[in-house]
Amino acid sequence: MMQLSWLLIMLFSLLGFLSVFKLIFSFLKWVFISFLRPPKNLINSYGSWALITGATDGIGKAFAFQLAQKGLNLILVSRNLGKLNDVSNQILSLYPTTKIKIFAVDFAGENVVDGVMGMKKVIVDENVDVGILVNNVGVTYPVARYFHEVEEDVWMKVMRVNVEGTSMVTKAVIEAGMIERKRGAIVNIASGAAIVVPSHPLFAIYAATKAYIDKLSRCLYVEYKSFGIHVQCQVPLYVCTKMASEVAMVGKSCLFIPTAEEYAKAAIRQIGYEPRSMPYWPHSIQWFFASLAPDSLLDAWRLSIGIQRRSTRSI
Repeated sequence: MMQLSWLLIMLFSLLGFLSVFKLIFSFLKWVFISFLRPPKNLINSYGSWALITGATDGIGKAFAFQLAQKGLNLILVSRNLGKLNDVSNQILSLYPTTKIKIFAVDFAGENVVDGVMGMKKVIVDENVDVGILVNNVGVTYPVARYFHEVEEDVWMKVMRVNVEGTSMVTKAVIEAGMIERKRGAIVNIASGAAIVVPSHPLFAIYAATKAYIDKLSRCLYVEYKSFGIHVQCQVPLYVCTKMASEVAMVGKSCLFIPTAEEYAKAAIRQIGYEPRSMPYWPHSIQWFFASLAPDSLLDAWRLSIGIQRRSTRSI
């Protein structure tokens, strides 16, 4: 009997030790990834050109400036030709040796296929070494709404931009040279709305499209790893952008709500590593604490936020 008791004590002690060891190891790994691990040399690893969708505002624009600073040439894609020219001129004023191509593609429009195929043709015909793709373009509802209240043209726009647009550009860039060169990095911007919390009520279709991006990214990570193409899904929480300000009523930046520039700096450091990444370290702390809460509590909290936003905006 005494031997059995001692065995049980030893077993529970070992389990406790392993749990503590796992916790310490996870913490040290997080510190290394967040602060100590060196970023990859993007040009040497993947190529000299980066293609960025949604490049005239927010995170996409910040990516463009940060990648230009690192010496990459840019293909900027957005729907507004005037804004594309403005951003291009701003970048060239700071980094005059950067080569820039611009393509006006309205991912919510009827001619998106022609726009993407035209862009692909230029990349192939001019042998542009697109080594990095940042799929940043995305839209959501203008106002928090119950599922049955969302007009067809609104939810169809969300589907076209977030799902079809991301899929078409990814396929085009892979076919336009990444396979032949056997190298490349694809970064798909998802959202904590689809991954960190169990639900995102009153923005259901938006959250579902971002969940699609997460699953697509993981599948492509596995499919194309042997081709030398690294696919990563990045998961930001709130970032101080125009869309976050209009829809989520995000005000000024703070520790847990970075500027687009702060997020992009952190995001570029993670390119080429894990298949799913939350680059901005305070966001990962929020994710950790969210994982400790019961789903029912998070559901109620998210619903209350949606209702609050709904009450402050006209339907």
